[in-house]
Amino acid sequence: MSPGSHTPVLLQAAVAGLKVRADGVYVDCTFGRGGHSRETLARLGRQGRLIAMDRDPAAIAAHGGIDDERLKLVHRNFSGLREVLDACGVTQVDGILLDLGVSSPQLDDGARGFSFRVDAPLDMRMDTSNGATVAEWLADAPEQEIREVIRNYGEERFAKQIAAAIVAARAGHPVATTRELAGLVAKVVRTREPGQDPATRTFQALRIYINQELEELINVLPQCVAALAPEGRLVVISFHSLEDRIVKRFMREQSQPPRMPARLPLRAADLPHPKLSLIGKLQRPTHDEVLVNPRARSAVMRVAERNREVFA
Repeated sequence: MSPGSHTPVLLQAAVAGLKVRADGVYVDCTFGRGGHSRETLARLGRQGRLIAMDRDPAAIAAHGGIDDERLKLVHRNFSGLREVLDACGVTQVDGILLDLGVSSPQLDDGARGFSFRVDAPLDMRMDTSNGATVAEWLADAPEQEIREVIRNYGEERFAKQIAAAIVAARAGHPVATTRELAGLVAKVVRTREPGQDPATRTFQALRIYINQELEELINVLPQCVAALAPEGRLVVISFHSLEDRIVKRFMREQSQPPRMPARLPLRAADLPHPKLSLIGKLQRPTHDEVLVNPRARSAVMRVAERNREVFA
């Protein structure tokens, strides 16, 4: 895979999950390099419409090589979904796709600082036009806060030792590059799962934290449900347990009737209908897809549909 390219994960399964109608309106909240958007456009008719969002200016600039008047591409993080739809004059949509996590172009561009395999400034921002870099945050963050971020977002059992090493190192000079950070982590993480670099969990944690990825996800999911038309589909691809746990819990809660006060004199038929129905089972990439694109190995996909009854 060449630098800047991107192989969409679960491409056919995800777009099939959207159940694309020729004249429908769809949203790709994580455009990347346009793989899922391109396949969605291929299934839309002339009257169809696709709104694609991405917080990364590089993704917007590249625009996936797509020149299609049915596509509206917007530079925005996906928690701004409702504002984007309002600006586009759209009240309801027929499907929404969230492909979470970091993209291959972001990982492969060493200058972005996402990967410990290339020495580069410790940036990790998905939106390079906004916010503090990881290096800037590490320069001032209290040791306890660093420890909590690495433990909570990276599920790293050596978080205490890593945070202490970072604070000790920055007393001499700022921890400013990916190689410096990876080296610090390697010195205190003595054991790791086979094939996993000692710095993997720390880099994941810092990336998730600096981009507020879980908060973005928590904010956008209710907006998705509110924006979906009857029988509209929500498709979410997650890449680690923290994301998938949020998605699983949200979809499960939204697929159950709201809890009513105990002893309220209501018949079952009078209870409010759940907003969503779960569609199919959890999907993972096939063995062949993982062989072609090893980064797909941890992906899981969940699909839900907006119930018609709640609009009655």
